[in-house]
Amino acid sequence: MIAVIMAGGSGTRFWPQSRKHYPKQFLQIAGEKSMLQLTVDRLLPLIPINDIYIVTAAEQCNLVRQHLPTLPPENIICEPFGMNTAPCIALSVEYLKTRYRDDTAMIVLPADHVIRKKDSFIDTLQSAEKAADSGALITFGIVPDYPATGYGYIEAGPELAHKLYAVKRFKEKPDLDTAKDFLRQGSFFWNSGMFCWTISSITHAFERYLPEVAGICKKISVVWQNQGFDADIAELYRHMPRIPIDIGIMEKAESAAVIPVDLGWSDVGSFKALAEISPKDAQGNYSPAPFLALDARNNYIHSKKFVALIGVDNLCLIETEDAILITPKDRSEEVKKVVELLHQEGQDDLI
Repeated sequence: MIAVIMAGGSGTRFWPQSRKHYPKQFLQIAGEKSMLQLTVDRLLPLIPINDIYIVTAAEQCNLVRQHLPTLPPENIICEPFGMNTAPCIALSVEYLKTRYRDDTAMIVLPADHVIRKKDSFIDTLQSAEKAADSGALITFGIVPDYPATGYGYIEAGPELAHKLYAVKRFKEKPDLDTAKDFLRQGSFFWNSGMFCWTISSITHAFERYLPEVAGICKKISVVWQNQGFDADIAELYRHMPRIPIDIGIMEKAESAAVIPVDLGWSDVGSFKALAEISPKDAQGNYSPAPFLALDARNNYIHSKKFVALIGVDNLCLIETEDAILITPKDRSEEVKKVVELLHQEGQDDLI
């Protein structure tokens, strides 16, 4: 089994900690190691470092080398620029076809998720590897423990094998009433964005469902054969459609399957999500530095300075050397709008 870790995101929902030159996956926001390092460590009991690959935007390749000094340099797959998940997976598969057999199983993971139940995670990968031999395109559905409105959902259909179900449909982020109904039905799972398939299965899926992507990859392969893997493929790659793998492949594929899992998982998609997995005092407040809270509850503070809180609840306060963010937890996903506005106003030094 081999692993591909997608590490090309910009992490705009973690501004001002996450910046264009140092995005979320390189931050130590869930421990003493970066998110990328934790993702690699989680795989090592099953997959040796020589069989782990990182796909990232070209401008972040040096960061990957710094964070993973034991990773073979040829295991970094550099996109000319960041695209969506379908192009980045397709490029990775095209590269891996030059190094592995077509029946090799591959796991695809984002670089910035938290998984607390590591043993269960390894067991899940082993189960997925066996199931992938059948030609299934497997995604992992997180067993929901509350009616989340911030995640997409997967509805499971008939059981194909032990703990492996056909995908009936994918559902976008629901409103609260719909999410509650999903939980009552018991056949809906959070879409984790993690996948498993064989090289041949996903290659055939691209050829059938995204022939434009498959065609561009074949042209890239010719360039690599003639000029080597360091060749400039930017002109070809820019014609890739910016489409997620879920919409481009998984929603269309008859062989899509889901394995329901309970992994202590979080996509840590906002400061609110990060606050939920961080240690807290008796009043639900978190800060890595000394702080004082007077009638203040459930606040997430990230500052090197002493912070005094008076009469405030459910706030996020994030301080860096050149910026401060203050937002209610429930609006923390809107931080990406700040990045968009800063870009529009030409304040690129802040992003």
